Parts: sequence; structure tokens; C-alpha cells
Amino acid sequence: MRRVKNRERGTSLVETTIVMAVVLALLFGIIDFGRATYTYAFVAQVARQGARWAMVRGSQCTVLDHCNASQSDIQTYVQSLSEGATTPSGLGVTASWGPCPPGLSGNDPGCPVTVTVKYPFKFMLPYLPGPNMQINMSSTSEMVISQ
Repeated sequence: MRRVKNRERGTSLVETTIVMAVVLALLFGIIDFGRATYTYAFVAQVARQGARWAMVRGSQCTVLDHCNASQSDIQTYVQSLSEGATTPSGLGVTASWGPCPPGLSGNDPGCPVTVTVKYPFKFMLPYLPGPNMQINMSSTSEMVISQ
């Protein structure tokens, strides 16, 4: 067996520290990327659900709650879908109707409804540039009003 010389003592501690810093940065980067992917999928899903909710609540709706849905009705509904790592107040919802075929207007069956959802995603990682770096996730869904 070979004896460790005094000048080589503690070198493994320095190497371990450097390697662990890189491994932990990579691990937390993977976690943050997973959170970003989840948030984008969530925003896309609630945009589709909001458009579908508005699609069945047109001007000729008679059976469902919130018939002849307005911008605020759609926003309230989409914000109620918030779960997990998202906050309802962070979801920005915009709904618009049209352009309609000739003879139709606004919330009539046959007109399209477009719902856009935006959410500011904030990274957890401290080593990214800027103190509060964020990406605005956005998704739009359009459907034709059926009732």
C-alpha cells in the first residue's frame, strides 16, 4: 500500500465540492424545467377548457348556468380551475368573439369564441440572470359557439 503524502491531503474534499455543486445545479435545473413544462401544459389545458365552457354558453343557451357567457364569467371559470403550483390571481384570461359569418353577431351560434390564458412562470433557481426572472406562458384556444 502506498502512503498518502501530506501535500495531497484534502484534495478529494475540494473535488467532491466542485462535482456536487455541478450535480446539484443540474438536478435543480431539471426540476425547474419540469415545473415550466407542467405550467405550460396547464395553461394550454385551461385555455381549451375555457373555450369549451364559453362555446356551450352562447346567446341561445337556456339550460346551463351563466348562459350568454361574458368575459368576466369566462375569467372566473378559468381561474377556478387553478391547481397545483399556479395561483388563480396569476392567470390572465382574455375572451373575444368573432368575426362572425354574415347575419350573425357576438355570442350567436356559429360565431367563434377565442380564449387566451397567460401565466407568469417564475424560476426557483438563484443562478439565473435577474432577481425575479420569469417567462410569460401563454396559450390560445378558439372554438365555434354551438348554442
